[in-house]
Amino acid sequence: MVNDGLHPMSYDGRAAFLEEAQDLLTELERTLLELETCPGDGELVQRVFRALHTIKGSGAMFGYEDVSRFTHELESAFDRVRDGRLDASPELIRIGLLARDQIQAMLDESAGRGQAESAIRNAILEQLTHLVGARPDKRVPTPAAEIQTPHRDELSPESRSWRIRFRPAEEILLKGTSPVLLFRELRGLGQVVVKADSSGIPELSLMNPENCYLAWELELKTGAAIEAVRDVFLFVEDDCELSIDALGKPQAQPDILASKEPWAPASVDKRRDPHSPGGDAVSIRVATTKVDQLINYVGELVVVQAHLSRLASMSELPELRLVSEEVERLVAGLRDNAMSMRMFPLKGTFERFRRLVHDLAASLEKEVDLVTEGGETELDKTVIDQLNDPLLHLIRNSMDHGLEKPDARLAAGKRRAGTLRLRAGYSGATVLITIGDDGRGLDAEAIRRQAAAKGLIPAETPLSHSEMHSLIFMAGFSTAQQVTNVSGRGVGLDVVKRNIETLRGSIDIESRPGEGTTVTLRLPLTLAIIDGLLVRAGNAHFVAPLCNVLECVELAADQARRSSSKQWFDLRGVLTPYIRLRDFFCIHAEPPESEQVLIVEAPGGRYGIAVDQVLGDHQTVIKNLGRIYRHVEAISGATILGDGTVALILDPQRLVQAAIQDRSR
Repeated sequence: MVNDGLHPMSYDGRAAFLEEAQDLLTELERTLLELETCPGDGELVQRVFRALHTIKGSGAMFGYEDVSRFTHELESAFDRVRDGRLDASPELIRIGLLARDQIQAMLDESAGRGQAESAIRNAILEQLTHLVGARPDKRVPTPAAEIQTPHRDELSPESRSWRIRFRPAEEILLKGTSPVLLFRELRGLGQVVVKADSSGIPELSLMNPENCYLAWELELKTGAAIEAVRDVFLFVEDDCELSIDALGKPQAQPDILASKEPWAPASVDKRRDPHSPGGDAVSIRVATTKVDQLINYVGELVVVQAHLSRLASMSELPELRLVSEEVERLVAGLRDNAMSMRMFPLKGTFERFRRLVHDLAASLEKEVDLVTEGGETELDKTVIDQLNDPLLHLIRNSMDHGLEKPDARLAAGKRRAGTLRLRAGYSGATVLITIGDDGRGLDAEAIRRQAAAKGLIPAETPLSHSEMHSLIFMAGFSTAQQVTNVSGRGVGLDVVKRNIETLRGSIDIESRPGEGTTVTLRLPLTLAIIDGLLVRAGNAHFVAPLCNVLECVELAADQARRSSSKQWFDLRGVLTPYIRLRDFFCIHAEPPESEQVLIVEAPGGRYGIAVDQVLGDHQTVIKNLGRIYRHVEAISGATILGDGTVALILDPQRLVQAAIQDRSR
């Protein structure tokens, strides 16, 4: 990174640039992929140009000169596309995606997270030169003294004039911003006339030589959209007074970034919040470590509140009970608000895989359309971060094994291009994510034979179609006939299943030969704090996640005795299997007069979990059990009760599966 002497380097400024650049690169990749399918869409071309232009200008402003110079070449190529002098061909899109990856590598290198190779950068520029016919733009950046010289000899007929009033904060130079570089970037949009306002310069004795006391009024004539003008000031909005007014039209409504007052300080970010369902929202960037720390404090507060509620219930002071109830209400609101900070829409995760599908389809010589639905569905960021690898593996598996090549699809009477569908939605307090394709589907008998050949199951074992489909999640199972870059390297879907179960989720698969395969992931909304039912078995306490419990019923002593040998009971005329928690965990205690049964939904139908007593609902702060207990079945964590004792958190689905396996032995 180079400091050209025009401005001091600021860590805060560079950090802000790096964060914003990640969003711009994501937008650039998404728009390039959309442009490949709609090469004549002028709005998409404009979005690509804007992203490149902002990265270039802001990179130069904060000292990333190599990023700025490299991005300038690609920006110039898309400037030709805007002007109709170059087509948005698949080859240009391919080079654009390669260049996007190189910009990412260069930014990672500057942040100490990677290494960018200049040879790759040069190769990309050579490919761009070969495509365009010559370097898109070999002009040397214009000195600041020549800033009034027009950037283009001819402007678009749709050009408009804008008056820009810009008064930076006095300390803006100390934050790594040079107004000269901002004006130079504006010049890249069209014709600029700059007038300086020196009225703010104090007496010499009061002047700080490191401060900026000037203000400027600029007139810009450009064919670019107003968004491109805004983007020039993207990283200084919070440190200036700024207004942008349209000229040439009477009573034109000013476009002001800061507020309704033209010269009010731009102290907050008025850009659209990407996580907001609609409308303008004020948003700030907060490090995830700070949010995690807040969640930890809220978790401790929940435990203390439970202790207070316990003391209040044993007290005869009505004032203490009132205070306890009020604290409980406030803690519940604080908990919900803090948890919502970690909730992110899945749209960004889904869109990230669009590039994977694009590149993998080219590698496999297949044509694939990626369709995403339910991207607005929100999930805990901790879950999202750990979800990337399972989704990546499932998508790669679907494209390699599921979807056929174009000729094979046409022969089977299908569309030439296959469809890969990512869908998300809520189901109670859980989120369902499905990965489906319209490919060849699974051959259940072939899967059974392969599993038997590998010694995973006895050859004569009778299995249903659903059970045969589930065999693909067994460790060591693979149907790949040869090793490729995509599959056949011994990393099977058992890894996916294990990762999903680590998230306290479950995975199901449905398939029909010739029609396709759908994998469904069921995941909890959060891994930090949940609503649960506190139950007792003997002297031990357990918490069952409320989202897994359908209802609670009573099991009378005589009915329990009649069903004890078969572990079935009559639930409103339906024989329902159940597990006695005391027996499962070998808790030796005198059985109660009557038991209570939690009815849960498990693979294969409803199941009951019999406990001695249901104590009531409980806000549960989840604590990990540690590596020693990571293989314990049916337990997903622990929590601390109000009296300081520990209660284990049940995983009802894995509890049922473990009980079924024990009975089948």
